[in-house]
Parts: sequence; structure tokens; C-alpha cells
Amino acid sequence: MQRRHTLHTLAAAALAAASLAGALPAAAQTPATLRFSWWGGGERHETTLKAIAAFEAKNPGVKIKGEYMGFGGYQERLTTQIAGGQEPDIMQINWAWMSTYSKRGDGFLDLGAHKPLLSLKEFSDEEIRMGTIGGKLNGLPTSYTARLFVWNKAAFDRAGMKLPATWDELFAAGKPFQAKNGDKAYVIDGELYDMLLLSQTYIQQKHGTPYVDPQEARVAMSPQALLEWVQTYKRLVDGKVATPLPYRASLGGAEKPTEQQPDWVNGQWAGNYTWDSVLRLRASTLDKQQKLEIGDFLTLPGAKASGIFGRPSLMFVASKRTKHPEVAAKFINFLLTDPEAARILGLTRGVPAADSALKVLVDEKRIDALELKAWQQIRTAKEAGRITLPSPLFESPRVQKFMREVFEQVAYGKLTEQQAAARLLDEGNAMLARLK
Repeated sequence: MQRRHTLHTLAAAALAAASLAGALPAAAQTPATLRFSWWGGGERHETTLKAIAAFEAKNPGVKIKGEYMGFGGYQERLTTQIAGGQEPDIMQINWAWMSTYSKRGDGFLDLGAHKPLLSLKEFSDEEIRMGTIGGKLNGLPTSYTARLFVWNKAAFDRAGMKLPATWDELFAAGKPFQAKNGDKAYVIDGELYDMLLLSQTYIQQKHGTPYVDPQEARVAMSPQALLEWVQTYKRLVDGKVATPLPYRASLGGAEKPTEQQPDWVNGQWAGNYTWDSVLRLRASTLDKQQKLEIGDFLTLPGAKASGIFGRPSLMFVASKRTKHPEVAAKFINFLLTDPEAARILGLTRGVPAADSALKVLVDEKRIDALELKAWQQIRTAKEAGRITLPSPLFESPRVQKFMREVFEQVAYGKLTEQQAAARLLDEGNAMLARLK
């Protein structure tokens, strides 16, 4: 049942799905208190609490207790809770965590056992598969997100330059941009993880493989590809294209968000390689002289793969130990597919995956032109089969920490390119073997 995803054909499918949702049997109206955990910022907390209140109003006797925090420490707390059998009834998790907590599909509640309570027709076959492990439906996505280029067109216009449309144009843009705007101006913000992914995209297009094999717990890149991965990162920094890590760290911390950087606000930093789900955040702090635009996705001629890094942004799952599985399933369905919930939650968890929720936000013009363009670019790539799910192990906290450490040492001149490539191969394979 592969659904259609164009905005022109969305309405009919969404209305049909909404009708199904309205016909779903109600959960037993017996007193029940469930815990729901999530992370996020102030807006997500506020809207989620309002959605909880709306669900409780429709389900007398049901209470949902919110447990929320920032992202830092969330996974560690959840891991401890699951290990002790004290996890919340409903949880927001990263897609990559599913294989950690539910390697064979039996770590979470099988939502597939409660299909009458779920509007599954609102999700594509692929979205259902992405939440299924070992034949069991472990979770449903709030949205889908992918990396893309967002450029400050006003900054390029002031420099008399066009937006990069090829890799060669990107690599060559740094010095001319600085010549027009000064030696603290950069074409793209060089936050370390962003640059890891940007450089991996280039290597995946050239060599056909990401760092971690999507199917096996091993390093997929050849020794030559690994060396070129490191060299591509260096090329971006040494060519004055991307903000050097030591300089970025001196401005309030290496991981300080882009939108909090004054040089982003005033157009000194003109680009970002980021998730589409944070576009509104990136735009929120810009001064009135700046104008963001979604750029073309840079692709090498004859590329062996697109290199587009995309995955479900967040998943809702339920505890296999919950005493109220029907209520948990119904609550997840409400958050993802109910029109009232869509109006309350808006884009706080990305552009909704469910058809009816997306239709509500499109019809009410809650998604701006920049976000719609990004959504269309990603959707077109997905439908063309150009986005392959990454290995969940790539986003394992241990793998993430290891990659950051290696590239950070390169950034500070503590490792040569050859030494970094050797570590990424040898230590990377050893780590992945322990994690499988």
C-alpha cells in the first residue's frame, strides 16, 4: 500500500485515513495512569503537555504523566530505566536506538497486536518497515528528516557570488567569499558532526559506501575511501570553506548551535548542512538583511550513491511491560494522526509523517515556503529510491564519540590524515564488532 506523497493528491488519502481513525474502537474507560517520556526544548514541552490534556479530555479516567527533559542525559536515563524494568509506558526515542533496545523485536510492545487502534494507512509501507523489527511493529515515526543545504542567499548576493551547485563550486568558494567579507567569514558553518556527514556524503558518492555498512557491523569504507574522508574534511577547512573547529570552539563552545552564533545571524557564515527539521530554528535568529534558501543537493557526475543521510527523526514506542497496552497504542495514534493533536503540536517534531496531520498543517499554512521546499526535495529523493537508511550503529553514542574524537584530533593537528584513517578502520571495526 505505497501511498502517494504529492501535496496535490494528499487530501483524499488523508481524509480517508481520518475517517478510519474516527471509527476506531475506544479503549476501555477504566482508570489508568501512564507515563510518557520525551526530550526537547520549551516549545515541544509546552505543546506536548497541551496534547496530553486534549487526549485526557477525550478519554475520561486516563491520566498521562509527562516526564520530559533536554536531550543531554536522556538516553542514559532511559537505558537505566529499561535495564531496571522501570521504563515509561510510552517513550520518544531516536530511530537508531530501536535496534539497541529491541534487537529481535521483543524489546518494546508489539503495536501490530493493536492494529484496530492504529491508523496505519496514514503511513507508507516504508515507514511501517522502518518501525518493524523481527516482524513486530515496535514503533511509528513522528516525521522523516534528512540532511540538506540551506544557504543565506543575501550573503552570497552581497559577495557577488552564486549559490554552490557542484562540489567543485563549494570547494572553491571559501577564499573568494572571504575576499569580499573578511577573514572571519565562511561559506558554511563547520560544526564537527555536520562536517563529518558532509564529507561522508562526498565519499559515498565517489566510492559508493558510507562509513558503517548498513547491513553488517563493520566499516564499509576502503582504506583509500577513509583517507579521502579525512582529506575532504581538511579540504573544507583548509580551503576556508568551513569554520575551523578551534575557532568555532573559541566562540562559546564547539557544539554551540548555529542559530546562536552572531556570525550566522548577520550573514558572515552563509550556509549550513543540516536537518530539514531545524530550518525554522536556523531562520529564527537571522536579522532582516538575510534570506535563507534551500540549495541543490550537490552530486558528483556519475555518483555511485546519493550520499543523502536520511532517517525517521523520532519514533514513539511503548513498553512491553505496560499494564495498559491498548491505552498506550491509542495515545500514540492520537499524537501522530489526530487533527487536534496536529494543530497543537505543529512542527515541534518535524513535518508530520501521517497524512492527516500533514494535511492539517498544509491547509492551515503552518508550514512555510522554506520548509515545504525542503520537504519536497527530501520526498522526491525518497520516492526515487535515492535515500538508503544508514546503519543504526552509525548513531550509536559510542561510535559518535569515537568519530568526533578522531576528527577533533585532526582539527587540532594531533593526528595526521593517515593516522586518522587507520584509527577509523582498525578501532572502528573493533568497536562495531562489540556492538553488534
